Amino acid sequence: MTDKTDLPEKGAALQRDRETYAIFPHIPGGIILDFAVLRNIVDVAEKYEAKALKLTSSQRLAILGIADDKIDAAWKDLGMKMGAALGSCVRSVRICPAMDFCKRAMQNAMPLGLEIDKLYHGVKLPAKTKISISGCPNSCGEGLVRDIGVIGFRNGYKIFIGGMASSRARLATLLTENVAQSDVLPLLERIFDYYKKNARKQERLGVMIDRLGIDTVKQSILEGAHN
Repeated sequence: MTDKTDLPEKGAALQRDRETYAIFPHIPGGIILDFAVLRNIVDVAEKYEAKALKLTSSQRLAILGIADDKIDAAWKDLGMKMGAALGSCVRSVRICPAMDFCKRAMQNAMPLGLEIDKLYHGVKLPAKTKISISGCPNSCGEGLVRDIGVIGFRNGYKIFIGGMASSRARLATLLTENVAQSDVLPLLERIFDYYKKNARKQERLGVMIDRLGIDTVKQSILEGAHN
């Protein structure tokens, strides 16, 4: 059997059979898809003899089981941006339907999440980083097990940091609350700046927090945000 590995430059992850690959078209927020885009994804999957389509936990449609010599052609026919599913970067931002579609929403989370995805999707960081945006405390984006969780409440957003659902599962810690929608993006920039300057290679945000201490991390981020 040929020795194969993931092909991040082609947005392709090696599958269990060690012969075929999955590719991940980027669908911002995974919420609203034009019917023509869905049809095209199915057409491409059939044309290049994919084995299956899968809805992922990151709100993507993964095309599974494509041969390596068909990957480039499949991406060309898709005409879509590659989803950041591999490597040390910001993965697809998980967004709840919020006020556009959900009666329980307290904050207008979808536009905010789409803007965050536009700014940060694929941005290189010390380790993979997952972000979720939810419009109410039900937290359909599962913010407490994301590196950064932005959760809407009546008086604004609560920002949580350091969560992860992995073999080293960790609940996120509250960074601050009552954050206005207009103040979320500047605060995220502070979080990323601090993370890039202080994390070790391949160190998730939560692991860095445990190493440095949450009080130190919170103070540094929030003091910078208020200056």
